[in-house]
Amino acid sequence: MRHALSIEPTPTGIARAPEVAAPYLEISDLWKSYGDFVALRDISLSIAKGEFICFLGPSGCGKTTLLRAIAGLDLQSAGRILQGGRNISTLPASNRDYGIVFQSYALFPNLTIEQNIAFGLENTGRSRAEIATRVTELLATVGLSEQSKKYPAQLSGGQQQRIALARAIAISPGLLLLDEPLSALDAKVRVHLRHEIKSLQRKLGVTTIMVTHDQEEALAMADRIVVMNHGVIEQVGSPTEIYSHPKTLFVADFIGETNQFPAMVLKDGAVEIGHSAFDCSTKDLAAGATATAVVRPVDIIPHGAHAHVVSAVDRPATPQNLIDAEVREMEFLGMFWRTRLTAPRLGERTLVADFSVNAVRRLNIETGGVIQVEIPRDRLLLFPRSA
Repeated sequence: MRHALSIEPTPTGIARAPEVAAPYLEISDLWKSYGDFVALRDISLSIAKGEFICFLGPSGCGKTTLLRAIAGLDLQSAGRILQGGRNISTLPASNRDYGIVFQSYALFPNLTIEQNIAFGLENTGRSRAEIATRVTELLATVGLSEQSKKYPAQLSGGQQQRIALARAIAISPGLLLLDEPLSALDAKVRVHLRHEIKSLQRKLGVTTIMVTHDQEEALAMADRIVVMNHGVIEQVGSPTEIYSHPKTLFVADFIGETNQFPAMVLKDGAVEIGHSAFDCSTKDLAAGATATAVVRPVDIIPHGAHAHVVSAVDRPATPQNLIDAEVREMEFLGMFWRTRLTAPRLGERTLVADFSVNAVRRLNIETGGVIQVEIPRDRLLLFPRSA
């Protein structure tokens, strides 16, 4: 979350910067070990009040372990956790200010829906009338007012998850923790519910952390994504930063689809792939360094058999890294065609490209045809690799 910085004059006329608000949740130098196995290694992270954060990574990367440490369900081996300026590092889970939703919903099967939601409110000192009012309000918030007398087994998976969410926010916690809350649902319900959760989070303004292994889910819901691998944080950034400007090869490969080619830096601004030179930002890599060149299928631009590009102001534009390619396979995926191309300039390697339905129709792209495609210079990414 970014804040505009303005300079305020002091009474003496000397300009000073305003104080920057402290993070709501601050994790410092956190480690977690199980015997000789290190599950979390030197994790430091700051989260602003009201942010929606996703911990994203493959199974076993440490994302759930980190969530459980924040919740006090599995204390860290070392490190500190502050919530709202309060040190909660060694507090038991019952003394921490959060609500949590598990993948399995964890609803009480012998209690009605309204009783499930009221469960966490009964030890808060509220009267029965206050609890009933709050339950009614929460049922309306998640759109299940008519289901109050039913039992969990009588509801669909998506409805049960909404009830679990209502129960988690019933006590108005400062922090909402979601442990893969959508993974047990079918695809259409997942898409619908992720919009509902994000909308509810914005309405409540509650700081939220969600664990997921689903890249699309994280990209659609998060203000910032924390990409984890082997117990460390690989990168923290907005969805667009993570997708468009990955800092490591792991992040580039894990978030979305990629083409990867062995490459060698020729000079500043040029790289060799398949014995051909391509324009590319070489960052800090010296000439002669080996690298992995990465381009996403969606970033490859088709130009038909003869390239002719017209800019937004109707002036001819020169395509970058234009190559001839043969269309070997085409797979229709609804909103786009996934094509597999071979190109002499890339050697024997296959180039996967995603073309819109309109582009395929307009350029008459078909299996066995020859086209030209462009690999934009700023979308050809380089990552160092050992020789």
